[in-house]
Amino acid sequence: MQIIDTHCHLYDIQFDADRSAMIMRAIDAGVSLLLLPNVDSTTLDGLKKLCSEFPAHCLPMMGVHPCSIVQNYKEELALAEQELRTGNYIAVGEIGLDFYWDKTYIPEQEEAFRLQCRWAMELDLPVAIHSRNATYRIIEILKEKEFNGLRGVFHCFTGSAEEAAEILKLNMYLGIGGVLTYKNANLPDTLQNIPLSSLVLETDSPYLTPVPHRGKRNESAYTLLVAEKLATVYNKTVHEIAATTTENARTLFRLK
Repeated sequence: MQIIDTHCHLYDIQFDADRSAMIMRAIDAGVSLLLLPNVDSTTLDGLKKLCSEFPAHCLPMMGVHPCSIVQNYKEELALAEQELRTGNYIAVGEIGLDFYWDKTYIPEQEEAFRLQCRWAMELDLPVAIHSRNATYRIIEILKEKEFNGLRGVFHCFTGSAEEAAEILKLNMYLGIGGVLTYKNANLPDTLQNIPLSSLVLETDSPYLTPVPHRGKRNESAYTLLVAEKLATVYNKTVHEIAATTTENARTLFRLK
């Protein structure tokens, strides 16, 4: 059984004390491919170092996170584009819109999101989309003619059935993580009418830790816990969940 964690920040400082051991725990749990989105220039060195140390298991994405779109955003975007054009990245990410923390740079966020989606179209890469309090705005942008055919995933999807339906119309995937396991989460009900063929698994490590480890640091081995919960939602075996979501991830990211 193989599972792919399609979104994890394993270069984060929270892993500095045991990063290699943490990655080996993931591999031992069957989570043998770990897809790493970039955040901004401050995470680039750690991302590249980790992928060079574990080239068979850690695969990098390149982009600028919406919360990093601030005064110097043009410099951040220039660096990201330079990196993307090396051809060393499997996706453009983590990109998107975040209207939760700070609305100061909303126009710049939208400019950056459009630009990075254009890069993805040009380079024939998928996008890993961050959306917080901005899902319908992102959907509006992706419906624009220039983004017809763009492929990608709405990472850490926790939205409504209506939002999910609109996302699936765009031929995008939904990234499902630890929130699925939370006691008061509506996500299991939302997924009742969503085909398993539209889902990929993720952790967003070190964040959004699944039950029973909620409140502690998340790590990629816990993708298995998400798969186990998803098996109860779809009334399937964990092996069936792993097989389908892994194939979905391989299709989306064009992994060998």
